Amino acid sequence: MTSTLVRSDAVTAAPDWRTVLGVFKLRIGVLIMVTALGGLAIAPAPMPAPWEVLVMAISVLVASASAGAFNQFIEADSDRLMKRTRARAFATGTLHPGAGWMALIVGLLALSVTATWYTLNGVAALYLFLGAFTYAVVYTVMLKRRTWLNIVIGGLAGSFAVLTGAAAADPSLGPLPLLLALVLFLWTPSHFWSLAIANREDYAAAGIPMLPVVVGTRRAARIVHLNTVALVTASLLPFAFGAGPVYLAGALAGGAYFLHRTHALARDPQRRTAMAAFFASMAQLSVLIVAVAIDAMLR
Repeated sequence: MTSTLVRSDAVTAAPDWRTVLGVFKLRIGVLIMVTALGGLAIAPAPMPAPWEVLVMAISVLVASASAGAFNQFIEADSDRLMKRTRARAFATGTLHPGAGWMALIVGLLALSVTATWYTLNGVAALYLFLGAFTYAVVYTVMLKRRTWLNIVIGGLAGSFAVLTGAAAADPSLGPLPLLLALVLFLWTPSHFWSLAIANREDYAAAGIPMLPVVVGTRRAARIVHLNTVALVTASLLPFAFGAGPVYLAGALAGGAYFLHRTHALARDPQRRTAMAAFFASMAQLSVLIVAVAIDAMLR
């Protein structure tokens, strides 16, 4: 398999471990894993055994890594057209996207789904598979180059991560996990469209119809702010269904900060305000998940 994973032409030195790990988008994977743990924490059900939680968390990370590698595998050509992605290993040719890589990607997903099914239950395994499938196939292959709705529907990948964690505790779910899944669904467009506004020229050059390419930067910035209003509103709903005051405080604090940044973006749409909104989205989600965890410990 090694000969199919690494280029065999003029490149003499093997890629270092950072190059190989970069293919799997582990930073995104860790974020997805944390949201799954948030789904587990918010579920009003007994916590699984620690080793079962560990298996679930690692499985989510591995499934996300598989989907991330598939994304880079498929998009090597378009990645070369964008400043933000042209240094990726498949785009530069440092790694060759051959059959060995595809076998590894499929194998990692199969391993993670099987481990979840065997250790926890089939419902959690199904949600895990659907999350990876949504990002890899629905978003990357079917929608990304066809419609500005790509990231809206692709955002279901994060929702499925929440449901994976919740189903690990109770396959029947309940209103709290479903509401947190809704929050993740609304969070993804605000998060990603902020980044897309900052990198509009890249997406235009690559022919990818992200929202700011289709409707323009100024209108896209207004849509980001309106979507964030819906996101913050949705993030307050779990308090009405049993989430505690710590959760409410986190939702209010993180939401207010994110709204502040998206309002600034809508008033002055430029790269600086777009990146500030992008980082605010990360802060808002982090505060929310921490609040979920603390709320669960105090339950």
